Amino acid sequence: MSFSPQSRVWVYQSDRAFTNDEVQTLQQKLNDFTAQWKAHGHQLDAKAAILYNFFIVFTVDEASANVTGCSIDSSVRIIKEIEQEYQVDLFNRFNMAYKVDDKVIVANKEDFETLVNIKAVGPQTVVFNNMVQTLGEFETKWEVPFEQSWHSKVFAHLL
Repeated sequence: MSFSPQSRVWVYQSDRAFTNDEVQTLQQKLNDFTAQWKAHGHQLDAKAAILYNFFIVFTVDEASANVTGCSIDSSVRIIKEIEQEYQVDLFNRFNMAYKVDDKVIVANKEDFETLVNIKAVGPQTVVFNNMVQTLGEFETKWEVPFEQSWHSKVFAHLL
């Protein structure tokens, strides 16, 4: 299935890495969900992926059917089920994810602020912008250097 750059995207970030076994089980659960995900009775062209063992990403191409409030609610329900089942937090927007080499690290806002302050996170550190809304944005603005992200504005006083 091919998705247009205008496809809608939702990114959920875990506060811990999923194990490889968990990723396999979760991916099947997500595949089952997207295979039956509907909006007002119309099948959505959707996929879900688990990236870096930390991120659950839903993509929906609205060319054939638009996402509705009820269909979004159903995706939130499955994310909440995953939270319960795996004892993770997928809704805390104050957790910041960044990369050191190719390893993803998630820190709470206070720890991230300290890392910026002591220059352990700098202008070229890759951070994740989970607020992207389209596939085009996801592909170009999800993994970006700190200096090009919203993070640099929030933490500008520390630079």
